[in-house]
Amino acid sequence: MQRSRRRFLAYLSAGAATAVGGAGWWLSCSKQRAARWARRLAGDVRRPIEPAPFKPQPDLWSDHKITLAWLGHTTVLLNFYGVRILTDPALGNHIGVSLGFGTIGPKRFVAPALRARELPPIDVVLLSHAHMDHMDLPTLGHFGADTFAVTAKDTRDVLAGTGLRRVNELGWGERAVFHGAQGDLHIEAIEVKHWGERWPSEKPRGYNGYLLRREGKAVLFGGDTALTASLGEVKSRGPFEVGIMPIGAYRPWIRNHCTPEQALEMANAAGAKYILPVHHQTFRLSEEPSNEPIERLQNALAHEPERLALRQIGETFVCPA
Repeated sequence: MQRSRRRFLAYLSAGAATAVGGAGWWLSCSKQRAARWARRLAGDVRRPIEPAPFKPQPDLWSDHKITLAWLGHTTVLLNFYGVRILTDPALGNHIGVSLGFGTIGPKRFVAPALRARELPPIDVVLLSHAHMDHMDLPTLGHFGADTFAVTAKDTRDVLAGTGLRRVNELGWGERAVFHGAQGDLHIEAIEVKHWGERWPSEKPRGYNGYLLRREGKAVLFGGDTALTASLGEVKSRGPFEVGIMPIGAYRPWIRNHCTPEQALEMANAAGAKYILPVHHQTFRLSEEPSNEPIERLQNALAHEPERLALRQIGETFVCPA
């Protein structure tokens, strides 16, 4: 009996060693996408996060203008004639699965231009869809019950633990109105080409772009989208002072993310005067080099460079009157 037990333990140890060795080989050598992602996450542990090149000063912004600052990834702080809007807030060091004590997932390359504690009072939180890089629960936990939140269809349950209570779910073509001390903001959800499930659930969820309208002016927020003709269909509701458009994560995800040239094509089809590029330079979510999207967009706008609202995280853009 004792000899059999020793033999069993020896086999168990050998099997465990083989499994660990196999896993180690897979992590270090495999070319599978999952292995590459695992190596990238492991390499992120000691990598420092670079400071944002610029730091916005929203306390100095005029309430009589349309002012925008890119805080990183798809997070834009917008003062729309005194109404303060934040798009897809993700201001932590990581995006991914929130475990209470921290978040497991991709690490930022560049720090957010403003941390959550540095934000001015936010009137409206605008959420395009439930993916973890757009609906970051630790960041959303900083907002109180009075914050007016607009989100895509069938995503309210994801926000249950955040403290947000004024949650408005919108499907394509549906509208909501924020009534604030500075006046009303009209919000319309529009069709984009993406998908909305949030891991690990396979529940189908909505995904939106948005039109923001106030005092006779309009702003387009493209959310996350691949090339689609639907943005051209909103041109009659413009003109749009600026189009906030995603330009990264297209390789190999071209079915769900547009290239910089396609982002410009859609902004032009919608009639946007200026383009403010987002969804690049912040997290490594795809295979193209970090600087490629903005360089390609600059090249695409070489004949009209003044239409490019900003290039780097933290920069501020004031729409011309």
